[in-house]
Order: sequence, then C-alpha cells, then structure tokens
Amino acid sequence: MPDALLGLLIVAVLPLAIVAIPNTVSVVAELLPAGIDRVGLVRAHGLALPAMMLAVPLAALALRRVQAAHLLVAGLALVAAADAAGGYAGSTVMVGVLRVAHGVGAGLLVPATLVAVWPRSRRLRGLWAGMLALSLLAAQALALWPLAGATEWRITLQPYPLLSGVALALAAVYFVLWMLRGRPSTPSPQPQEHSRILLATAPAAGVAVAAVGAASQDWSPGLMMLLAALAMVGLLALASIGTRESRTLAYAMVAVGVVLLPSVAQVTYAEMGGMGGPGLKGLWIPFCVAGLLAVVAAVLVRGSGASGQWLTQLGLLAMVAGLCSVRLVVPSADGLVLVVPFTLLAVGAAVALTAALSDVGVGAALFGLALCFPGVLAGYLLGTGMQKALLDQGSRQEFVDSYVGVLHLWALVAGFLVVAVIVLVSVMARRAPAVKAAAVEPEPGADDGLPPVPPPAQSPESGA
Repeated sequence: MPDALLGLLIVAVLPLAIVAIPNTVSVVAELLPAGIDRVGLVRAHGLALPAMMLAVPLAALALRRVQAAHLLVAGLALVAAADAAGGYAGSTVMVGVLRVAHGVGAGLLVPATLVAVWPRSRRLRGLWAGMLALSLLAAQALALWPLAGATEWRITLQPYPLLSGVALALAAVYFVLWMLRGRPSTPSPQPQEHSRILLATAPAAGVAVAAVGAASQDWSPGLMMLLAALAMVGLLALASIGTRESRTLAYAMVAVGVVLLPSVAQVTYAEMGGMGGPGLKGLWIPFCVAGLLAVVAAVLVRGSGASGQWLTQLGLLAMVAGLCSVRLVVPSADGLVLVVPFTLLAVGAAVALTAALSDVGVGAALFGLALCFPGVLAGYLLGTGMQKALLDQGSRQEFVDSYVGVLHLWALVAGFLVVAVIVLVSVMARRAPAVKAAAVEPEPGADDGLPPVPPPAQSPESGA
C-alpha cells in the first residue's frame, strides 16, 4: 500500500473527525424556525462528543476482530450519510440522531487511522500525531468557518460534505488496494490489554452523563466544576495503570485532551470580530503556521527516532508556555501575534504525543487515545462552569471584559494542570522501572520507507 495514499487519508480524515466535536448551532440561532425548541436543539447538537468518546474504546476493542480498513470505510460512510441527511433535518430528535451518527463515525475513524499507520514507516506515525494536534487546534475555527454568511441553520450538520466525499473515495481506494495485497492484517491489542481499554469506557460514560445532565438540568456552576475536576482526577488515576511508558502516553493524552481544544475554542471566540478581535479571517494565518509547524515537528521527531520521557515533558512544557502567552497576548486586534500561543500549544502537543507513542505498543496507544476525548469533554465542562459562574451579563463591554478575565483564569488553571501532569510523569517514572513491553511492535519499513510485506501464514480472520 503506497504510504502516500495513507498519508492523504490521515490528512483528510482526522480534521473531518475532530470537527464533529464543537457545538456551533447557537451561532446561527437567528436562522432557526420559530416553532423549534432552541434549547433542546442546542443540547441535541452537543451529543456528538459523548457519542465519540464512547465509540473510541469500543472501536479499539473491535480492532481485535475487525481490520482497520473495514472500520475506516464504515466510519466514513456513516459520517457521509449523516452529512447527506443533515440537509433534511427538521426536528430536535433528528438533529440528535445525526449528531450521534457523526460522533460514532468519528469515534471509529480516529483509532482506525492510528492502527492503519502503526506498522508503516516512522514518519506516517508522526504525521498521525501531528494531524491530531492540528485538528484539535483548529476544530473550533473549522466548525465556525462555514457559518460565516450562512443562510441555513442545517449547515451546522454538514459543514464539509465535499471533504467527506473525498475522504470516502480515498478510503475506498485504500480498501481495494488492501484487498489486492491479500488483506494484510494490522496490529491489534493483546488479550491482556482488553480489560484496560474496556475500563476507559467508565470515565467516558461518567463524563458524558455529567455533561448531558449539566446541559439538561441547568446544574449550578460549582457542581459542574466539581464534576469536571473529579473526571480529570479519575482519568489521571486510570492513566496510572501499566508500565512507565504507557503511563507517560496516557498522561500526555489526558493533558492534551483537557487543554488544547477547550483552550483554543475560548481564544477563538475571544478573537471574534464582535469582541474586538480580527475575526476568523484574521486567525487563519496563525492557525496555518501553527498547524504546519506541529505536523513538521511530529514528522521530524518520529523520523529521527527520538523518544523518551524527557521529550514528552518538553512538549508539555511548551504547552504551558503557550497557555502563559495566552494570558499575555489575548485579546489582540492583530491576529498575527496569536502565532505564538497557537504554535507553542500545537507543536508542544504534537511533540509530546509523538515521543510518547514511540515507546509503546498499539494496545497502550489505543488506551491512551480512549482517555483523550473524555478529557476534552471534561475541559469543556470545567470551562463552561467557570463562564457560568463568572461572566458578567450586564453591558456589552462588561460581558467582553469578564469573558477575557475568565479566559485568562482558564489559561492559569490549565497551565497548572499540565505542570501537575509533568510532575506526575516524573514521579511515576521513578516508582516503576521501564519495561520494554513485548507489545512494542517492530516497525517494518521504518528504515527504508517501503511498505511492509505480511508473513504468508498470517490470516486476517484470526485477529492476530
């Protein structure tokens, strides 16, 4: 299988999957029909992330029996079908069903792409980590971009239908070539790793229930922040299971999930034209520069073979610096200055994840990934609780000032959280000696960049 085709799939699929996360229907509230339940519609639109974070660990378990090529096609077909049906949605129930379909499709795609690149060349795994960081960085802006000048609220249900079609076509070509090569099997979690991945569904379900309950029952901000804090503690506790290397990756995944998208989403709103910033058009240069540097950094780190706990900690430290710069430069009427925080956050996340992925097997990688998206929802829940408690709903200027104040407070809290994770990585590394797990698969083609040739005796149906 040409690595170039798989690289194109990663570039198309990961942003398409992560852009399903943001809930943007409130931005086009004035376009909603008069008879529709607006509050209920906003809640239904938010179901994509809970569905996604429950689908990720289940998809990881399914990869024991189902090949990554099948999940790629199935996930993209589901996303494309939901996009196509989005133009006909006319009720809150229908919106909820379609958003759940988007979330499940995205939840199939993220682990499937990781497993698909795992036995390939080193640089492809770096590309995957870099594209994940880029997608989390730009997801909010990508979700808002099609809404500029929108005349129909249903566009929130089908923001990039053309990209969905292109990605599905690429997946179909990938599937055909995979069949022609004799259906080579991809790596899968070992049986002893199943229980650990299954455990990841517990915090995912807990955070999902808390988020849905907070949205539907109008919980107090104090309760929302308490539940978010408990969710983060639970995720970090669950991340402590396993060897030193798998712990390092799991901690990094939790930190990136909690911090990256929730932070940049708030910065994006703060820099919207209505709050005195340059608007989305003024943010694209910072997003493009930061995203490109993140992908390049991840590919270079993985291509060089560099790894280790210190490199993961260095990446997390760069994220702390990015959060500090958010407090210094946001808001800014000149969007170019945002290159600094965006680059530090995206490159730091990409380097941390790439270095940590280099030391683990595919089962540990899927376990860490299963903890990332509950972290995203926990970060959203904490940020929403802080806004609900501290936003001043007086005059327009008072609202803007209080929003910026909450954003700066969030950056401080998130920075301390990442510092705590850095310390936790160091402490847990000293308590447990490094175990070079047998599950760390060799990397066929890592040195010559050529596709691996599967052993002739291997059967794809065996799940080996």
